[in-house]
Amino acid sequence: MHQDEFRVMRSFDAGFGREGQLYSLPAVAKVGYPNLARLPVSIRILLESALRNHDGSTVTSAHVEALAGWVPNGVRDEIPFSVARVVLQDFTGTPLVCDLAAMRSAAVRLGKSPDLVEPLVPVQLVIDHSVQINESGTQNAIRRNMELEYERNRERYEFFKWGTQAFNTLTAVPPGFGIIHQVNLEALAKGVFERDGVYLPDTLVGTDSHTTMINGIGIVGWGVGGIEAESAMLGQPVYMVAPDVVGVHLTGALREGVTITDAVLLITEKLRQTKVVGKFVEFFGEGAANLTAMDRATIANMAPEYGATMGFFPVDDQTVAYYRATGRTEEEIAALQGYYKAQGLYGCPAAGDIDYSAVVEIDLSSIRPSVAGPKRPQDRIDLAEVSRRFDELYSAPVASGGYGRTSDIDHRSVVSPAVTTEGSMALALDVAADSPPDLGHGDILIAAITSCTNTSNPEVLLTAGLLARKAVERGLWVSPWIKTSFAPGSRVVTDYLGAAGLLPALEQLGFGVAAYGCGVCAGNSGPLEPAIDATIARDDLVCAAVLSGNRNFEARIHPALRANFLMSPPLVIAYAIAGSVRVDLFKDALGTDPDGAPVTLADIWPTPAEIDSIRHFANDPEAFRKVYADKEKGGALWDAVESPVGATYPWPHSTYIAEPPLFEGFTEEVVPPAPVSGARILAILGDSITTDHISPAGIIKTDSPAGRWLQERQIAPAEFNTYGTRRGQHEVMVRGTFANVRLRNLMLPGSEGGVTAMQPSGEVMSIFDASEAYRKTATPLVILAGEEYGQGSSRDWAAKGTFLLGVRAVIARSFERIHRSNLIGMGVLPCQFMPGESAQSLGLDGSEVISIDGMTEEIAPRSILRMTAVKPDGSVISADVQARVDSAIETEYFRHGGVPKYVLRKLLFS
Repeated sequence: MHQDEFRVMRSFDAGFGREGQLYSLPAVAKVGYPNLARLPVSIRILLESALRNHDGSTVTSAHVEALAGWVPNGVRDEIPFSVARVVLQDFTGTPLVCDLAAMRSAAVRLGKSPDLVEPLVPVQLVIDHSVQINESGTQNAIRRNMELEYERNRERYEFFKWGTQAFNTLTAVPPGFGIIHQVNLEALAKGVFERDGVYLPDTLVGTDSHTTMINGIGIVGWGVGGIEAESAMLGQPVYMVAPDVVGVHLTGALREGVTITDAVLLITEKLRQTKVVGKFVEFFGEGAANLTAMDRATIANMAPEYGATMGFFPVDDQTVAYYRATGRTEEEIAALQGYYKAQGLYGCPAAGDIDYSAVVEIDLSSIRPSVAGPKRPQDRIDLAEVSRRFDELYSAPVASGGYGRTSDIDHRSVVSPAVTTEGSMALALDVAADSPPDLGHGDILIAAITSCTNTSNPEVLLTAGLLARKAVERGLWVSPWIKTSFAPGSRVVTDYLGAAGLLPALEQLGFGVAAYGCGVCAGNSGPLEPAIDATIARDDLVCAAVLSGNRNFEARIHPALRANFLMSPPLVIAYAIAGSVRVDLFKDALGTDPDGAPVTLADIWPTPAEIDSIRHFANDPEAFRKVYADKEKGGALWDAVESPVGATYPWPHSTYIAEPPLFEGFTEEVVPPAPVSGARILAILGDSITTDHISPAGIIKTDSPAGRWLQERQIAPAEFNTYGTRRGQHEVMVRGTFANVRLRNLMLPGSEGGVTAMQPSGEVMSIFDASEAYRKTATPLVILAGEEYGQGSSRDWAAKGTFLLGVRAVIARSFERIHRSNLIGMGVLPCQFMPGESAQSLGLDGSEVISIDGMTEEIAPRSILRMTAVKPDGSVISADVQARVDSAIETEYFRHGGVPKYVLRKLLFS
């Protein structure tokens, strides 16, 4: 039953003769909030949720009034947000389903019914992150990669199948359909839902930071860690401090030759500089109104890269056109339009319509072709400057984002691209077969059109296909030692590229379809040839990857490649042909045709007329309906997966899935967190430490603690798979926490990798081995860090692994939103140095013994605590730090020892 304490429920025309009920925002405006229509659209959607879920306890009148009375730069209170659904990808979904299964096991041990643990909102799992690009550039690449995926992940897929039969509200999209974000856009998103006669907007959280892609079609949603998602699934609101909303006023239009990828790289650069971390971003103005829904989705997708919680575009005619083009029914579209118009939420706001906390101006007509890298997505480089910038970074200090090299970068010539003349192609193949090429700094070894940002956008993919066709017609080729791949975000992509006649040219250049899922961008690039790896290591080369994704953090794409550049799909192909990032694509030829004539990028870049002539192939509703008609069936490979049945999971012996130790000794009574006293420092880290640095990701090295653990269980290195696929096995994951090969622990200046100095002896060992040694003496641990700690993907294992290592507190100069929340969700206290202070300014070197005074079970939000550090000579350093427990509910989570324990107590004992 729905409550209507504020008496604002009204009827509206839902189309096709249907009358619906809604919680009316215009009605709220009439009862004391006349400026409601000037609130940001996203704030009004949060308000609707508060009205609809108002119960006087979880959602109070004060929450409703705080949102209805939101002012651009006012005092912010905590608010709850109840979502309509939750989406999971399989990397982050695995530990979440493990937690649910562990909750049921704990319930049974306590004599309770396992059925008390059941998601209360629809949960949609898209299995998309497990495929690896083992084979590419061949016609059977996609078949072989899927076969290998199933071989490696059978135990996980058996577990997922058990989950879909055990939990009534959990559904799964099997492997091979596409990436979660594009499947979400094309099929899962509904625009509006109807429940018990009441209509509500589609809202969600997802266990992937790029859940924000859905903001491009007017849906409020963002990425959270699995810990928050778990709480949302089990009926808890997502708690947050009511956000500031930054308006981005888009004017003008993109010029010829400039893609939406170029636009989003500039937007990412500018908004990072504006510092929108933890804020909502809303796009408005004529420039925004004229962008297609897919252009908007490309911009919204990279909200985590520019630091915002969301990158939101309101529902308007462009949204409706997208729903229609992707095969939604006219009844669904009528309900969407009727609802948003009745709420006064339809249409892209013009300048002056909305009161924002701040406004950023961006003229789309001023944007130039760009790439971003080589280590961070916000580091945009004009295309004309890439070669020069790489050469600068080669010798620039590591502390300034460079590679700190002192040798001459010009010791060899740039690798020349192959052409399709018989002699040169034969020579290239001989070189690739017999020995690695004469590799040098800046040479490209991975070129990937990968799924997340850009293969949801037909404009850039059609442009890439046309460029490939022109390149082939001019006799250009890609050197065979470059690992090329194409991983579309949806099967629909190959439908329209095939209909447009562009697949053959892509395949001829090595960009045939290798997978439908999250490939290279997530670190699933697969191996390079061993001889290539050996050459890179022998000569200590700074080689490159070029990709159309959104993440390029160190060691993410491939541990051997130090320079990773983000760019549009057509530029990926152009750079693959050129062979090196030291080629100036504006001035230098990509290669020569069979007659020896130079061919430049301008020679093969498609014209607007050429793109317009084939755009219609990407707007076929029947193609979308056909692809998604059986999205929950999976074909022969999925059907062959057998799984247990029943309400509880039997937890068979597995190196993939194990019962997490979160509920060992769990009781109805709350056990207060112990104070941090006599702690040792496990690591001192610098600025911009990402969850890729913290959370296990990518390849498991043979000589790593995780690799040794697997080998002790008779798992051969060839069968290690990746950390991502083993996220359901905590013994593997804790051994990989802080094990990134590019992690720099400042306790050991000049070191790289997950190592630390054990105290007080100073012995150098792996972070995991040190944590085990400290555990034997019951020594608590802390981490010290710089600014923007925990940026990047919403990986809950970055927090879970930290907790399982025995870390009680992380003290940083600042935190990224999701990771800070996840630390609290695991009972780890995030603390922030006071402005101007850091580990370095205080003279901390890792030898100290740390205590934090004032840390109690009922720690007040943002309270000031006292950190004391005792040096080996007995001298004492003291400093205030701020507890980044930002709200009352976070205090409660911390008191319970984390979100899982809090939620389970509510489910079993309330």
